[in-house]
Amino acid sequence: MLPATEALPVFQTVEEFERWEREHSMDGNYEFVRGRLIRKETVQQAEAYLYAFLFRRFSETAAYHRGDVLMAKAEVYVDEFRRRIPDLVHFSTEQLQAIREGNRVGTAFAIEILNSSEKHEDVLERLQDYFDGGARLVWYTAPPVDTAKRRKIYVYTSPDESKAFKGGEVISAAPVVPDFEFVVGELFA
Repeated sequence: MLPATEALPVFQTVEEFERWEREHSMDGNYEFVRGRLIRKETVQQAEAYLYAFLFRRFSETAAYHRGDVLMAKAEVYVDEFRRRIPDLVHFSTEQLQAIREGNRVGTAFAIEILNSSEKHEDVLERLQDYFDGGARLVWYTAPPVDTAKRRKIYVYTSPDESKAFKGGEVISAAPVVPDFEFVVGELFA
């Protein structure tokens, strides 16, 4: 929660917000999008098995064995006015080195687990931001409590191009992590 005892300053850039954030105690994670703060929810227990499944499958990839990571709730930078926090984000070994050197990086691949409070406009804005920041692939999956017919993963290769995968179909994170693939139904089993 944002501090209730003081008025929140108006921030123009990610840098201004992060400078203020380092000096003030805040509960939770916040995205910064053109002056707006957007609270990012924690992982819900109902989603835990989705994260566990995805982490396990990623650990079987060549990218993982090279040193790439799939992380939960890590910051990705779009530009000086936008910082997003995907539910899961892929960082290559090169990106991790850039982070160690103090650079801000985007991601080539992000995964979002939709929640019931997200509006369609929020999804579209987030997609645009990821691709503006260099993403080549974004997966959106319906909440795990949804009905079986809505258990799909929407794969975006641009903000305007997507394909839905469900049931026995095989989904792949190619071209970013080509061997990160599985049958969609296994994610929801």
